[in-house]
Amino acid sequence: MTVKFGVLGAGRIGQVHAKAIASVPGARLQAVADPVAAAAQSLRDAYGCEIRTIEEILKADDIDAVIICTPTDTHADLIEDFCRVGKAVFCEKPIDLSLPRVQACLKVVEETEGTLMLGFNRRFDPDFRALKTAVSDGRVGKVEQVTITSRDPGLPPAEYIKRSGGMFRDMTVHDFDIARWLLDEEIETVQAAASVQVDPEVGELGDVDTATVLMTTASGAQCTIQNSRRAAYGYDQRIEVFGSDGMVQADNLHEAKITVAGKGGYTQPPLQDFFMTRYTAAYANEIAEFISALQNNDPMPATGHDGMMALVLAEAALKSIDEARVVRVSEILT
Repeated sequence: MTVKFGVLGAGRIGQVHAKAIASVPGARLQAVADPVAAAAQSLRDAYGCEIRTIEEILKADDIDAVIICTPTDTHADLIEDFCRVGKAVFCEKPIDLSLPRVQACLKVVEETEGTLMLGFNRRFDPDFRALKTAVSDGRVGKVEQVTITSRDPGLPPAEYIKRSGGMFRDMTVHDFDIARWLLDEEIETVQAAASVQVDPEVGELGDVDTATVLMTTASGAQCTIQNSRRAAYGYDQRIEVFGSDGMVQADNLHEAKITVAGKGGYTQPPLQDFFMTRYTAAYANEIAEFISALQNNDPMPATGHDGMMALVLAEAALKSIDEARVVRVSEILT
């Protein structure tokens, strides 16, 4: 079965996903839609696809699935529209920044028996996947503590911060998803602390740039997330899982896998300093797994429910900060 794709949005992430489609046997990029003519033209030139409007892709008989790379405030409507016409949907996170809107969207997906996968790319990183396999195979015993470190190399532009939904909904949401994925158990309580340490302008924009979150499950397992919008040494992406029988960790990726030894000591090349570079393999893998799930009628490896629950944890963290207390996840879901 050849899966024929339409890509909605030909910006940076749309370019990445188009490349992934072209690299997977049994997949074909059929059409692209983007209001910026030059962006759409670049994909047509690279992959021979047609340029169409979103409405044309929606109605097309030669499109099986779409990848949504449009602005966040369009995601929920597009998911609903394409599920209603029976096309499979891969959507970049988030579904929406509003939890009620996400819940309404997922109700439409359920009612239409739609197929939806969310773009939580970190689940598909080779090192993080190997770490997850070690945990699932019982190599660390019963999981007791998970530590996630996620620090950006630098602040995004002010205009991005204004429309991002805030650090917890935009950045930490990836870590909330990874926490649920690794714990394999729903989180019950969330306690968060956050401040502005990097740039006062972030606070003026109503956001934070430094945060720590502590979460617990019903069994007592703990997860700590540490975030910063600035790491002077590069893109800091590490995970450690500690259990009754041992520990497994995934460390940072450097620009090259070498160590230089000399009179001054041991040195390594700098860390990767851009998320598109750090997670190149993850972006390719997630599209390949989406296609495989469609071809084999398998469950999606990152679902709309996963997207909703990551947002629920973000809302719990925000409530914890606002009210200076531990928040039960059930408070957000009521």
